[in-house]
Amino acid sequence: MSTTAHDLRVRVTLLVALGLATTLVLFGAYRAVHDDAARLAGASSPGVLAVDTARSALGLARAAVPEAGLEGAGTGAFQTRVSVAHQALALAASENVTGIEGRRTLQTVTGLIAVYSGWVEQAHREPAGYPLRTAYLHYADRVLDAPGTDEDIMGRLDELRARQLAVADRQAALGTPLTLAWAAAAVLFTALCAALWEAQRFTRRRFRALADAPMLAAAALWAAGAATLAWLTLRTRGATAEALRELRGEPTGDGIATAGARVAAHLADVDVRAAASDWILVGGVALVALSVSGLLPRIAEYRAGTRR
Repeated sequence: MSTTAHDLRVRVTLLVALGLATTLVLFGAYRAVHDDAARLAGASSPGVLAVDTARSALGLARAAVPEAGLEGAGTGAFQTRVSVAHQALALAASENVTGIEGRRTLQTVTGLIAVYSGWVEQAHREPAGYPLRTAYLHYADRVLDAPGTDEDIMGRLDELRARQLAVADRQAALGTPLTLAWAAAAVLFTALCAALWEAQRFTRRRFRALADAPMLAAAALWAAGAATLAWLTLRTRGATAEALRELRGEPTGDGIATAGARVAAHLADVDVRAAASDWILVGGVALVALSVSGLLPRIAEYRAGTRR
């Protein structure tokens, strides 16, 4: 008794199972990489650079308040730089890179900046040469950047930046789960290609057909699609590595804007690539259908011939 119909059904089931499994694993692996890259571009990088801006602005504000004379204390240059620091901290809070712990740190720093500004302005109100001027400046310096402690403004901002960079590191890293996901995708894709090749051999041998055109087209499209996804993923991984390198450089002054522009350039297209992940599901289902479309009519024909 011929087993051709059964053999065809087995191959159809195998192609459908492998095709759907490959599609789902590729979708998950690709989506995870690009979602992390999108978070790095949209939140983590701006958050880190905002903290850098605040640190730089506070350093410039301090430079505007020399201990002798206090020409800049409480005046426009000082207040402008403090205002820039406040705006940068508000941006860092809105990005919410490190969650509630980071928001609490930013609230504390905002309060300490008000204390720092108050001491500086109090010093500015004292007559020149009065000891209180030096005392108020000393208190202000202790609030801003006290040696040997991380409870001052700069110490807290340094700690926050380190936590933000740790988040960015995790977003830029592949990690064990994602490595395993991509390895599983490679194994499934290889098994799918082998199943397509074996099904093609089976139909040639059993039905004396030169080739199954839909199956050949499906194999070519699977290969092209997998190569495209791999290329886009490698491109995204390279972009996140470059962006992270810029953030680790701890830019200051005008270098912050330059670093921000470079990070934005590196990560410019990650949102588009992330959005493309939805098409993996659509394309995978379509290729599964194409893979078996040449076999299903043969099953129907074989059944009809057997009944006759």
